[in-house]
Amino acid sequence: MAERSTAAVDVADNSGDEPLAAKADEATTDGTAEAQESAGTSPQDADDERSRSEAASATPDLHSGHRLAQRYRLEECVTRLDGFSSWRAVDEKLRRAVGVHLLPADHPRARSVLAAARSSALLGDPRFVQVLDAVEEDDLVYVVHEWLPDATELTALLASGPMEAHDAYQLVSQISQAMAAAHREGLAHLRLTPGAVLRSSTGQYRIRGLAVNSALRGITAERPQRTDTEAIGALLYAALTQRWPYENDAYGLSGLPKGVGLIAPDQVRAGVHRGLSELAMRALANDGATASRQEQPCTTPDELAKAVAAMPRVRPPEPTFTAPPEYQRTTYQQGTYGRTPARPGAPVTQPVMAVPPAPLQSRTGKVLKWAVSALLIAALGLGSWQLAETLLDRDNDPGNPGSTQTNPENGDKHAPAPPKPLRIAEATEFMPGGSGIKQEDVPYAVDGKSDTAWVTPQYKGYANFGNLANRKQGSGIVVDLGSVQDVRGIKIEMYRSGQKAEVLAADKSASAPSSLADFSQRLTNLATAGNSLEKNLDEPVRTRYILIHITELPPDGSASLFRGGISEISVLG
Repeated sequence: MAERSTAAVDVADNSGDEPLAAKADEATTDGTAEAQESAGTSPQDADDERSRSEAASATPDLHSGHRLAQRYRLEECVTRLDGFSSWRAVDEKLRRAVGVHLLPADHPRARSVLAAARSSALLGDPRFVQVLDAVEEDDLVYVVHEWLPDATELTALLASGPMEAHDAYQLVSQISQAMAAAHREGLAHLRLTPGAVLRSSTGQYRIRGLAVNSALRGITAERPQRTDTEAIGALLYAALTQRWPYENDAYGLSGLPKGVGLIAPDQVRAGVHRGLSELAMRALANDGATASRQEQPCTTPDELAKAVAAMPRVRPPEPTFTAPPEYQRTTYQQGTYGRTPARPGAPVTQPVMAVPPAPLQSRTGKVLKWAVSALLIAALGLGSWQLAETLLDRDNDPGNPGSTQTNPENGDKHAPAPPKPLRIAEATEFMPGGSGIKQEDVPYAVDGKSDTAWVTPQYKGYANFGNLANRKQGSGIVVDLGSVQDVRGIKIEMYRSGQKAEVLAADKSASAPSSLADFSQRLTNLATAGNSLEKNLDEPVRTRYILIHITELPPDGSASLFRGGISEISVLG
């Protein structure tokens, strides 16, 4: 199974569903009750009615503390619905939180759930919450997936009000691009609700439940691309207006007034961005063009992603600064302090100003003034000359640690400050083929310890990863600096010498790069590395994502066996 992050979140989103097996149980997501969400509120929920007519198998009678595969300990049941249940669990082997979907092996949808989970895991796209395992064991079928404790559901974000235009633009851009990539691999979501979209602490949107959520409920669609596109349009509509674009209330949002039909977001709420409003209508009104500009509707996520890219980029709002308070004059006025106020009607007398003494107007006085002035000028000149001489002597003193030396060869006046290690927010495995190698070991390459490492399996026959078809682009580790930084160098400790490797950087505008083409900036040339790979750059490179790319592995005790890896990664800035 593919494995990406070390934290995770995804529960079976029950927005709009009523439990069949246990109607009294409330479905929650990350501890937030979803009972307030109404049933049957969007076209994609229509297929749920068919699933309710099926004879649901009994939900497995499990409890907190139960262990699966002697590894996953169930902690809290967050969903029990239609014969399956979803849990927050702990992976005791890797000591991290995970999510687990459970259903009986004889459940009518058990086969389709396993197939959907395995297909989703092979995608390996970091924009989706990753499936980590899919197993049938002891009359149970369970799917293990990521759990993201620092992520926030779109449902919670919309509860506080509509989004700014820039945030809504980022939402539709990232979600449409991710779903376009999924459909190119033959995967659909079919249940893309506000509860299925998460925003991480870094501002990246991630989609959970790809193919799995619909398989758990038995949802199908004749035109899956059109279904997912309309769902993205509904998410954008809700982000712009804080209203659900249908007559029924859903996901904590009020629906549109009954009988008025689908109206554009900029007619629902004042100040809505015109381009984003028209984009939402093009995604929702798939049976015809929008009335405002008569543009063709978007019927696939790829068409919607291209429409987003074609519109002018929405800039983030300018920061607002609070003006300083206006200067307040004090009540003190010259000439009135300590004076008894005049009686009403008494004449106002102006204060008598004392006449200053006359300056030295005699001949002796003038000579005295010129003499004092000359002495002051001479004293100032002598003091300035001595101060300048002292400063020059100190600057030219090579033993003075604070002196600045001038290099006559290159004309430099100041030695540059040495580069310092930058904080690495996240590290993931480079998986261009869609399947992971040792994703669970990736944190060892950024833990600051040289005795731990991310190590590949042993490959037989060829140095380039056993000549496997899905490893034609090699592998490695992608580090995320959390934001765009000035990178001045890299220092990498290799697991062993003899690996053919290079270091590449993504463009500063890149978002979640996943293929080799996304890393367009070269930091080092492709060459055979020793025990370490170090490089100080002449000019800093602006980037957020850096790839340590390995294309060939060194021998591992035999001429036909190969293995490699990375012990520690440091990015300098």
